[in-house]
Amino acid sequence: MMNGAAGGAVNSRERALVLHPYKKADGATRSVESCLDEAVGLAQAIDLDVVCAETVRLQRARPGTLLGPGAVDTFQTIIAEEEITVVVIDFPVSPVQQRNLEKAWNCKVIDRTGLILEIFGARARTREGRLQVDLAHLSYQRSRLVRSWTHLERQRGGSGFLGGPGETQIESDRRQIDERITRIKRELSRVVRTRDLHRQSRKRVPYPVVALVGYTNAGKSTLFNLLSGADVTAQDQLFATLDPTMRAVTLPSGRTIILSDTVGFVSSLPTTLVAAFRATLEEVLEADLILHVRDIAHPDTLAQREDVHSVLAELGLGDGSDSMLEVLNKIDLLEPEARTALALQANRDDDVIALSAVAGEGVPTLLEAIDDRLNADRQVVDLSVSLADGEAIAWLYQRGEVLSRRDDEVMAHMRVGLDAADAARFGHLFADHR
Repeated sequence: MMNGAAGGAVNSRERALVLHPYKKADGATRSVESCLDEAVGLAQAIDLDVVCAETVRLQRARPGTLLGPGAVDTFQTIIAEEEITVVVIDFPVSPVQQRNLEKAWNCKVIDRTGLILEIFGARARTREGRLQVDLAHLSYQRSRLVRSWTHLERQRGGSGFLGGPGETQIESDRRQIDERITRIKRELSRVVRTRDLHRQSRKRVPYPVVALVGYTNAGKSTLFNLLSGADVTAQDQLFATLDPTMRAVTLPSGRTIILSDTVGFVSSLPTTLVAAFRATLEEVLEADLILHVRDIAHPDTLAQREDVHSVLAELGLGDGSDSMLEVLNKIDLLEPEARTALALQANRDDDVIALSAVAGEGVPTLLEAIDDRLNADRQVVDLSVSLADGEAIAWLYQRGEVLSRRDDEVMAHMRVGLDAADAARFGHLFADHR
């Protein structure tokens, strides 16, 4: 089986050229420079040595080479002079365009989808993550069997996009890939069933699930570590977190929640990855509350917000507004005037929390907001339970929030916060305790 993590490794510091082709579009939400910066960050995330990065204005996409002949010749010279071995094109590139550019430039060419798949392959750690990466990898690979890699066979072995000889027996390779896809889907279905069993087990535990989502590098893992005391990888790097991590966190009220850290989203996320990682992202679908963490200091923060909402919509969550808090992170990077304006916005909107996960500023407010949101449909009831009825008392501690308790010789007099459904359930199960 293809090993996504191993396949994703690249030779030590391959020299790379990053190109961001763009078409002039009215109403564009991102600056061209910001898009180029993100593409460079993606390339650096798999340890490519980016020696040159350029934007390229496209009047029209050439069917054979994407870029015009003048641009192809110009970059051919740069590639030769700078001894570049990998060109990353931050744009969809067809198999034919990829093959022709590789011949013209005598180096490897990958597009945005291939690059993101490469990153995911390098980062997957759990069995499910590796299987999902392999599935997406193979689906992408299958569509590009027209390539000829004969001039690149001096590259490393392995099954990642950045190396290894290419496919020469197209039909045979396509059949082998189809067989591997079928096998991986079968294995993945078993992993997903196990995951479903774990999820059903958690449902029997009365802890609500709170999921962190957001654009990659928005600070989700830093916030996760701060809230949970965990040591999840938190780096200033795109896609530093791939596999979901869950930890128990105690809120100010004493209520316990399960906090889930998830993979970051990115613009133009490959459709194959959205489908392949659906099982992982189902943690978000099952969450009682979603924390959308935004890098409020990023120049494209609004566009990133829209990208996240778009992926959530693909998962069937709509805009998620009824079960979402917007966490505006990295306020420590803002100028004083911007911070003041943001604080006023957060004070006006109960669904918005401004904070700095690095400095810890605003985190208590976030915890209180989570508490308030999860307790919105709770009701406080006064109950008297026989001290001999340990089952009823244990049930209340497990399913509710015991706000106060006073015991006399025979009874426990308790004030308990319960969700409406649990209050009704307690009344049905233990009818004589009101």
